[in-house]
Amino acid sequence: QLQLVESGGGLVQAGGSLRLSCAASGGYIEPYHMSWFRQAPGKEREFVAAHSSIGGYYYADSVRGRFDISRDIVKNTVYLEMSILKPEDTAVYYCAAERGPVRSIRDPGTVEYWGQGTQVTVSS
Repeated sequence: QLQLVESGGGLVQAGGSLRLSCAASGGYIEPYHMSWFRQAPGKEREFVAAHSSIGGYYYADSVRGRFDISRDIVKNTVYLEMSILKPEDTAVYYCAAERGPVRSIRDPGTVEYWGQGTQVTVSS
């Protein structure tokens, strides 16, 4: 069973940058589609970015060009580089892992494993 632990969240001013990390244990991330989702207070969990097991990159329109997802197979870790942060990026960010069809990669309902989340707060 895969365990995912996020880190790197915090408080940052608008326009700033943060790098989130997601360290996996209990298995290897290589066969999984790895994703980041986020959830703001009072809102549903939403897709942010994903890197498929076959190398495809997927981004929500709201973050495309500002966020960059990557994975390090040796460290068994996934990263989310976030830049030009906006107050509306404030949320708890969750790392996720799943297998199956790539067409479902944006759907939180198909995620097999979740991390515990890390808070990102962007001040204006």
